[in-house]
Amino acid sequence: MRITVTVDGVDYSDEVEPRTLLVHHLRERLGKTGTVVGCDTSNCGACTVHLDGHSVKSCAVLAVQADGREVTTIEGLAREGKLHPVQQAFHQNHALQCGFCTPGMIMQAIDLLADNPDPDEDEVRHGLEGNLCRCTGYQNIVRAVRDAAQQMRPGAGPEAERVDETKLVGRTPTHAGGGGE
Repeated sequence: MRITVTVDGVDYSDEVEPRTLLVHHLRERLGKTGTVVGCDTSNCGACTVHLDGHSVKSCAVLAVQADGREVTTIEGLAREGKLHPVQQAFHQNHALQCGFCTPGMIMQAIDLLADNPDPDEDEVRHGLEGNLCRCTGYQNIVRAVRDAAQQMRPGAGPEAERVDETKLVGRTPTHAGGGGE
């Protein structure tokens, strides 16, 4: 089946098997290896990306479900050599241990901050449920998200993160695999 997907601001048109998972399409066909495969069962959140501006676990979404939509990966956040404020906050707050969960944590944190621009510690922990850190570095991750909240205005983010709500009218909700709902 032929699909066309905008990934990190670039349009891609490709033939895919109907059962291909979005995470595998991103990594194997488009070379977006910043999106990692952790559990392959939507339990760990390491593969979290944004689909039309909302977080989804890309191991729980078929590539064909992304047809005609916008996907943002961790690789699409930085602009002109400058890290996204959440990426910068993770760096400054030492929220990176082995780094395996970091792409998914950052993508989920951005979605959380879009919904709640000033979360308290409990709200951050609740908002990141479904994203697991194998190193148990949650203290610094929570601190980083709260720090990023202070640096960002509500809804701030790179252009690729902005979604024209009028394009979403009439579409089925896109959340799949939890985390962003």
